[in-house]
Amino acid sequence: MVINNQLPITNYPLPIRMKILFLDQSGKPGGAELCLLDIVKPYRDRCLVGLFADGGFKDLLQQHEIPVQVLTGRSLQVSKDSGLLQGASSLGQLLPLITRVAKIAREYDIIYANTQKALVVGAIASLLSRRPLVYHLHDILSTEHFSRTNLRLAVTLANRASLVIANSQASQKAFLAAGGNPKLVRVVYNGFAPQLYRQENSVAQTRQELGLEGKFVVGHFSRLAPWKGQHVLLDALTQCPPEVTAIFVGDALFGEQDYKQQLHQQVAELGLEQRVQFLGFRSDVVSLMTACDLVAHTSIAAEPFGRVIVEAMLCGRPVVASQAGGAVELVETGKTGWLVPPGDAQKLAEIINTCRQQSEMASAIAHQAQISASQRFELNEINRQIERLLAGVGSRESGVGSREESDKEDKGEF
Repeated sequence: MVINNQLPITNYPLPIRMKILFLDQSGKPGGAELCLLDIVKPYRDRCLVGLFADGGFKDLLQQHEIPVQVLTGRSLQVSKDSGLLQGASSLGQLLPLITRVAKIAREYDIIYANTQKALVVGAIASLLSRRPLVYHLHDILSTEHFSRTNLRLAVTLANRASLVIANSQASQKAFLAAGGNPKLVRVVYNGFAPQLYRQENSVAQTRQELGLEGKFVVGHFSRLAPWKGQHVLLDALTQCPPEVTAIFVGDALFGEQDYKQQLHQQVAELGLEQRVQFLGFRSDVVSLMTACDLVAHTSIAAEPFGRVIVEAMLCGRPVVASQAGGAVELVETGKTGWLVPPGDAQKLAEIINTCRQQSEMASAIAHQAQISASQRFELNEINRQIERLLAGVGSRESGVGSREESDKEDKGEF
């Protein structure tokens, strides 16, 4: 079987009761975390999710009866743009966490690192515990997103893994360009349960609650961050009729409050106060998406995947996305949505106006996208792909550093 014309996935039988230690750095449910939630569910009776921060993601895991532990009470002060000095100074902070993860890992068969900081901790813990490492790559590994130091570290550690799962061909390409080992990487897209996006609530009721009756509503769903490009949509609104309004669902994270203030200032300077609503984080995303006439993805840098794009498709909403990164793999212009150059407010405005003027055409494209997305990203099939990949790791590692053998050899090491 070939996934996205990439390297084949071998149909290994799943090792009986294979236990997995999943690691994630975030306490908040971002795109990588929501992807992990769906991956973890089939293993809930034989896994542990170790988090490096407390928060809503832990609560979400517990709601789904998935074992979870917050493994450190300290915030890890390492960012994507950290240099060599800052990275070295953080090592002392990481050592207790690495030791704890290595000790826990002895009770499991695989360490599954879902984020960059989880990769750093998981890679070293893998060496100490003699457990194979799987790394799920949710980033574009390039100097556009990471400092050279962190980029080099990420690729070096990923190359020590038994398997790298890239969430798009764009992520895979960047990994290989940065020096990643092509023998390790497989592409598996995020999975979705289409039934969760079938809206039963009244669209009219949602629009009435937001005061959007009679408006053409463009929705933007992501955290407020410069590279997410909310400012591009604001500029595009100035080139659209007054009935075109925008709702922004999401808030600033990771020290991006300055950008949030810039957006509010931009709204005031452009005179858009009556045409823009910032709704913050919301739990009723499906209802809000379904109430939109168009969902806009406006990232000005390459997106590794683009969960919002697929979610909008599954909601039956027309989508316009930035023509870069993983979004290019999700949208076919004129058939399942539209692609526009990143940062091009004029082109974005043209698509908005076209969808407003040709609503039947936009609805037909949205319907085709809904069918396509339901088939391409169906969760059970995606999970089967990952299951086979993990089975392959388990099969290759069986008898070599297996849990039972290395426990006997290294008993009492930690």
